[in-house]
Amino acid sequence: MERWFEKRRVNKVLDIAYRQMIVALDTINDLEKAIEAVAERNSETAKTIIARLFKTEEEVDDLRRVVFEELTKGRLPPRDREDIMKLVTNLDKVADHVKDSARNILVLIDKDLPKEIWDAYHDMAHGIVSTAAVLRESLKSLGEDNARAREMSERVEDEENRVDKKYLEIKSLLLDYGDKLNPATLMLLKDLLDSMEEATDRCADTGDYIRVLTVSFKK
Repeated sequence: MERWFEKRRVNKVLDIAYRQMIVALDTINDLEKAIEAVAERNSETAKTIIARLFKTEEEVDDLRRVVFEELTKGRLPPRDREDIMKLVTNLDKVADHVKDSARNILVLIDKDLPKEIWDAYHDMAHGIVSTAAVLRESLKSLGEDNARAREMSERVEDEENRVDKKYLEIKSLLLDYGDKLNPATLMLLKDLLDSMEEATDRCADTGDYIRVLTVSFKK
């Protein structure tokens, strides 16, 4: 009977974590839309999207706290509890880095930047959306179909590698424009690039914890 209750509690925690993933994906989708709006010179639209993104990010924080509270109520093995906590913490960090990216966009939004630069950032944002979408499918299967959860978590790394390639392409692009943009603008563009890469890295880290949990849940 005790094991039955613990399984129910794990399922409840994973359901909340999946909801957290859905909300985190909403912030990433909004980041892509905001960059697209800036590229098309629709500053007001971009600002509206970013305001929505900030509000959504707060829900990710709230869901993380709910998961932590649930984990204190049960008797899960310490290792499983720690891995689940790391999983939801990484989801929270994904949204944090997306929010940092959006803050940089707000500063850059009215700067007269070449469309080529914004288009490159939009392509990278699209890659992050794809990475997070695969991660969502992995998390959705965790606890129910662990083989699929593991398979999809491994695909997260493939998506991350594609984003890393775009990251390097943008660094080269910024170097090409180095003598045409002022140093402060270049610094902000680099900060934006790094925040977007960090969001992708945290997706990959979350996938790593899913793989660990697929092994634990077999026991």
